[in-house]
Amino acid sequence: MRLGVLDIGSNTVHLLLVDAHPGARPVAFASHKRPLSLVQYLDGDGNINDAGQHELIEFVLEAWEFAASHKAEDLLAFCTSAIREATNGPEVLARVKHETTVTLQELTGSEEASMTFFAVRRWYGWGAGPILDLDIGGGSFEMAYGTDELPEFATSVPLGASRLTRDWLHDDPPTAKSVKELRRYIRSTLKPVVRNFHELGRANLVAGTSKTFRSLARIAGAAPSGAGPYVKRELHAADLGLWAQRISAMTVEDRLYLPGVSDARARQLLAGALVAEAALELFEFPKMEICPWALREGLILRRLDQLVFEEALDPAPHVGKRKKDKSKKKAAKEDSHSKDSPEAQAMIDKFPVPVNTPSPTPIPAPVAGGLAS
Repeated sequence: MRLGVLDIGSNTVHLLLVDAHPGARPVAFASHKRPLSLVQYLDGDGNINDAGQHELIEFVLEAWEFAASHKAEDLLAFCTSAIREATNGPEVLARVKHETTVTLQELTGSEEASMTFFAVRRWYGWGAGPILDLDIGGGSFEMAYGTDELPEFATSVPLGASRLTRDWLHDDPPTAKSVKELRRYIRSTLKPVVRNFHELGRANLVAGTSKTFRSLARIAGAAPSGAGPYVKRELHAADLGLWAQRISAMTVEDRLYLPGVSDARARQLLAGALVAEAALELFEFPKMEICPWALREGLILRRLDQLVFEEALDPAPHVGKRKKDKSKKKAAKEDSHSKDSPEAQAMIDKFPVPVNTPSPTPIPAPVAGGLAS
């Protein structure tokens, strides 16, 4: 099936279409996204202003039409901290639904952390043991720890890179005083939260699952995205400390010359580096691995699991089929177990008859300016 995931984040709005079925690795089919920092559209009272709402609605309509034109069969639409923490968040969600027919599911911080952890667990498998996942978004910083598919503890703190840049780093380049004050604020916010994690045990693996971590790893020498998802990428605490110091002395324009840094993220790169540096220091880990799967993949995999449990699925076409053997000796030996033999028929009778899962109804085209009939 072709599944669409519409992600309304704090830095970007992104529609990802994947071809997937239960038991298989989701394969990206198409993508449609644009930079949209909703945090920048907040007024003095914490409301997303009309201009930000217009940009959001325009993209949701684009995404819906893109999904429909590419024959998506199912669409998951969600939003994270930018709308979750806006004072007028419920009104914005209601307006989006009225003008696009799309219902955006609002994820809590712990739900966001849990679904990201779920993707990380699926990527690394059970052999990784206890995992600690860290994810720096635009508006919040998610952390999750566990030994199972879903975490034992998942939480979120308001330490997103875009939010911190807006609130603390006003100059370009930032002043030494503002950087020092931001470091102090990050550590004071993280310390009590990290203590809760220490009580759970130590992770075998620390994973980073956001664009911020990928950019920092790339700057520190990790392989570019073009090398593919299976190349191991690491980010070391020692490198983070060095690069945080260097970036603090750079202007936003200078940061664009660093590998893996986009226009949309150059300004908030320093704040992300300071959060990452503090997290590894407080969790007492010398390095982390960069995981290519994150929240979107977690939601996709969870949806596919739901399809498995809703109804039984046909086994894959190759399961249970026996290859033809031209050896007369082997054929004679297996003759007593042919499909017509009593023994084979008894086995077939005991095998449950699978029930096909019905295909989701194709999504209709949206109706701009009102609800679909």
